[in-house]
Amino acid sequence: MLTSKTRWNVRESSTAETEKLAAALDIPLFIAKLLVQRGMTTPEAAADFLHIDKKEFHDPYLFNDMKKAVERIESAVNQGESILIYGDYDADGVTSTSVMLSTLKMLGAAPDFYIPNRFTEGYGPNEGAFRYAAEQGYSLVITVDNGISGVHEAQVLKELGVDLIITDHHEAGPELPEAYAIIHPNLEGGTYPFRELAGVGVAFKLAHALLGEPPVELLDLAAIGTIADLVPLTGENRLIVKKGLKQLRASERKGLHALLNKSSAKIHEANEETVGFAIGPRLNAVGRLSDADPAVELLMTDDTATAEALASEIDLMNKERQAIVAEIAKEAMEIAETHYKDDRVLIISKEGWNPGVVGIVASKLVEKFYRPVIILCENAEKGTAKGSARSIEGFNMFQELSQNRSILPHFGGHPMAAGMTLDIQHIDEIRKNLNEQAEKMNDEDFIPVSNIDVEASISEIDLDSISQLQMLSPFGMKNPKPKVLIEQTEIASIRKIGAGQNHLKLSVRHDDQSLDAIAFGMGEIADQISPIAKLDLIGELSINEWNNIKKPQLFVSDIRVKEWQLFDIRGIAQAARWAPTIPADSIVLAYNQATLERFRPVLQHEVVLIDSLQHASELNADHQTLVFLDLPDDAKLLEAVLKENQPGRIYAHFYLEDPQFFSSIPKREDFAWFFAFLKKRKTFHLHQHGKALASHKGWSLDTINFMTKVFFELDFVTINDGFITLNEEINKRDLSESPAYHAKTQLAKLEQELLYSSFHDLKKWFEERCGWSRQPEEEKVWI
Repeated sequence: MLTSKTRWNVRESSTAETEKLAAALDIPLFIAKLLVQRGMTTPEAAADFLHIDKKEFHDPYLFNDMKKAVERIESAVNQGESILIYGDYDADGVTSTSVMLSTLKMLGAAPDFYIPNRFTEGYGPNEGAFRYAAEQGYSLVITVDNGISGVHEAQVLKELGVDLIITDHHEAGPELPEAYAIIHPNLEGGTYPFRELAGVGVAFKLAHALLGEPPVELLDLAAIGTIADLVPLTGENRLIVKKGLKQLRASERKGLHALLNKSSAKIHEANEETVGFAIGPRLNAVGRLSDADPAVELLMTDDTATAEALASEIDLMNKERQAIVAEIAKEAMEIAETHYKDDRVLIISKEGWNPGVVGIVASKLVEKFYRPVIILCENAEKGTAKGSARSIEGFNMFQELSQNRSILPHFGGHPMAAGMTLDIQHIDEIRKNLNEQAEKMNDEDFIPVSNIDVEASISEIDLDSISQLQMLSPFGMKNPKPKVLIEQTEIASIRKIGAGQNHLKLSVRHDDQSLDAIAFGMGEIADQISPIAKLDLIGELSINEWNNIKKPQLFVSDIRVKEWQLFDIRGIAQAARWAPTIPADSIVLAYNQATLERFRPVLQHEVVLIDSLQHASELNADHQTLVFLDLPDDAKLLEAVLKENQPGRIYAHFYLEDPQFFSSIPKREDFAWFFAFLKKRKTFHLHQHGKALASHKGWSLDTINFMTKVFFELDFVTINDGFITLNEEINKRDLSESPAYHAKTQLAKLEQELLYSSFHDLKKWFEERCGWSRQPEEEKVWI
């Protein structure tokens, strides 16, 4: 048995709806199933989803205040007013700023932009920046990807006589800022038909209204910000990304070309993964370490040399960011495990951490501990702590933080992520409150879930079926890349790969077809899988191309083995070779004190000495890993352990100091000859003549000693000072009545069955004696 890391949830869908959809749209059945699972149950909805690029963008004037905002901006442009774009320092904010700058320049304006410094000013509007804008003569400020939480700052700007237009998508608080206009897709009472736009999506809609048509040339920026901000890739977001990726692949932006060259990606092959792993992290890195202005300049420049210089600077920042994240994550994990391992919500704080990367660190801790996490950077001089939160399903971080507004003077975000600033003195209080609020969650909520979209056999997986999956792309939030479940596959090959041997490469097969698979970060699992195990795998399908040869491939995200597993380590004499592969929580058994002493120095485990039937039967090893170091003298001691337990894995070593199977057990004819010999001689001096007799018969001296002991136990002879004398009165008895004969033959039989049997025969022996036969008819599901 190998337990999975996550709970596996196989999504169900109506067979009737699936078949109807497949027929109506003439699409493969499994594509129809995936559409139904994603809520597209009618042919119309499914067609809109599959062919979203044929749809039109929503009318931007469906936003409340859009007409008002457009008229004010047009007036500012016509009057030559000074306009300031007030952005944000993440990839969404940077692309939002670039979209709005480009739009106003198209209209003939000469706008400036301002992005607050994450470290000195923090997220969103701040009074100092707004007062500076008024001092510099700006009469109109347009926020992008922020502003909805700036109630006080908006009032300050109004008092200074500067108009404020807010474009944002973050969750609004109970009080809205008093702005000239607010463009927001998800305000209460709003009429815009799609409520989940990213900040750049909102900026793009304002650009749409200002220019009179959707600005296709800005869709690449809109797609980057939308993907990077992890908003749902459904509805209008899907349209933005679908068209935006097409625009990105043809983009002539010198900054994007230079940036992708640094990551060895090709812009003409760009997809959502290119944005998610190459462009987005690099744009984010700038604002995480310093001012985000270079990221905007990179996206806006038309000069090749400038683009190259900025791309190099940003790439170096990204590498620095990665190193800082690794260091802080290590520290935070150590603090969590030392001080807060039983908390339901992890709140970790320390002075000196970089607040620009704590969101990434929080995500890493969620990945490791699967609990809501808040990472805070303390500033002792100011007496404040600033940080980021990441959550899990079932814990709406924004709502839970909202219950603590009295000690959170500044926070904002989404159900799954948030940012905040609070007084250091309130850290313990917010920790206590959130952990109490999390008591409503079930224990199961703290086990990660893998949602499985479709079950497939290896025979169904080919290049064509994988290509058809691309009908559902681009993939992202609420439209994840489909996870496939492949059950009960045989192992064709399995090995560790990578510099640290921390990845797993395997080939699985069914009948005469095989599939290559790779599991990143799962190298240690190779030691936990028996060669004949049947694997269940979940993962994402892809096409691997090498030397112009294309093959299907599975990127494995989780593995399980439902049946118990046998690991045969009988023939490995050097314990140092197999001891490191034994799981730390294994129950290691020995039946002889000498065995315990022999292996204690090389094992990191406590060894349990089984010295009686009662001890064996009382051992609790259900679903555990059992290691049998040696063989008992009596099979009943081994069978007693197995009878009452259902171990998940068994490691069989069966060390014996003196094996009996290959030592000669005298035949009955040998006993008969020796008996006749003694009867004829009357007495025989074993010490003086034993070697000569052994040489004459081709026996060993041990054989003669053994037969002598058997005769003695059967009352056939007496022994006195080495003289063997046959008794005058002898009752007929079977050799098996001798304890020595019985023990030797039984041990030889046990050795034959366990020590020298084949792998399959040994597995069968265990299955016939173990408690697995007691399992109920309904299959148990191990989480």
